[in-house]
Amino acid sequence: MDWKLELVVLPVTDVDRSKAFYSARMGFTVDGDHGGGDDFRVVQLTPPGSACSIAVGTGITTAEPGSAKGLHLVVTDIEAARDELVGRGVEVSEPFHFGAQGRADGVDPERRDYGSFLTLDDPDGNVWLVQEVRREPRP
Repeated sequence: MDWKLELVVLPVTDVDRSKAFYSARMGFTVDGDHGGGDDFRVVQLTPPGSACSIAVGTGITTAEPGSAKGLHLVVTDIEAARDELVGRGVEVSEPFHFGAQGRADGVDPERRDYGSFLTLDDPDGNVWLVQEVRREPRP
């Protein structure tokens, strides 16, 4: 039995601001924007190359805006990913890794999979972690 993660709901305060951030700044594709009056709207967006999407909206979650922490995006080149995000106007951390003394500046010296990271916040304070995985993706 395959179990595939399809959608993660993000709590936000302003749907249009979030839609603009994730599409224009993060480069996510807008898959749909559907509403049903003032109390319901859902915008689905998908990161490039991902099988899992996010949804922002009105009436789709009771979670506090900005309460999603530790969402992960995986890229094959952490430095190129950072350059792209900065070029799109996203505030993003410098690359870091974890060594014998804990968190350290810069990419993992051996460029091991899951060894180099960036962090960024969306406009509501939902926190994303970007990590480098250079091997072939899982089937």
